[in-house]
Amino acid sequence: MINFITEDINYSLFINHSREERVRIERWIRAVAAGYGFAVGDITYIFCSDERILEVNRQFLQHDYYTDIITFDYSTPSRISGDIYISLDTVASNAQELGIAFEDELLRILIHGVLHLTGQGDKTPETKAVMTAKEDAALAILPLYR
Repeated sequence: MINFITEDINYSLFINHSREERVRIERWIRAVAAGYGFAVGDITYIFCSDERILEVNRQFLQHDYYTDIITFDYSTPSRISGDIYISLDTVASNAQELGIAFEDELLRILIHGVLHLTGQGDKTPETKAVMTAKEDAALAILPLYR
């Protein structure tokens, strides 16, 4: 099951979107995971503020900085599961900096978390480049689910 919730903000893109739109996004996520050989278990996207993601980063990872996404991986060898915190403040500032629509950047971050659950890292310039290419490939198939 894929869930979209908020923690400390009022955000309704996925919560109040039509059921059809949520199903489309969920089918896309499942298809991307399947492309890497995984079924989807329980994934919870937690949309939050910069302050909340900083709290999570400090508490669980001992990192003292803001970020756009933190992925907690509960996957098994064949099924991805996890909690994915997304700072909508950082997504918005990244979208503005890149000159793209907020929703486009959010979709990239949604799939970024899924790619982490499939085992893709992004800590080095090389793995970050691979991650970006995989995000681009996933975003390219999204129109198939419209």
